[in-house]
Amino acid sequence: MFRTFLMMAAFFGFTGVGLGAFAAHGLKGRLSAEYLAIFQTGVLYQLIHCLALLGVALLVAHIPGRLVNWAGFAFAAGILLFSGSLYLLTLTGVSRLGIVTPFGGLCFLFGWATLGVLAWRIGSAA
Repeated sequence: MFRTFLMMAAFFGFTGVGLGAFAAHGLKGRLSAEYLAIFQTGVLYQLIHCLALLGVALLVAHIPGRLVNWAGFAFAAGILLFSGSLYLLTLTGVSRLGIVTPFGGLCFLFGWATLGVLAWRIGSAA
């Protein structure tokens, strides 16, 4: 799983930087200020959670198990659903896509909660 999470972190980091540059240079004059801010929110959350995936990759190398795997897959799903829906919303103008965004947010919350449970269990085993 180490390789899987490390590759996901690299992919989402690479695409996050690319999409951020695309927004700053390619979309600046094409999107309203509101939609540009929404797009940038997607980039911000993608980059934050690509770092979380990098942390999960390191954790899984030292503390393998279900909880850390669940956290990693939740972060990846969160990026796809949260950031992906914001990108699609701003690029297509289809506001109904916004209904998907909260599910991505729930995935992020689940990932962080799962890491919290893992930390709790590690602390009580020491």
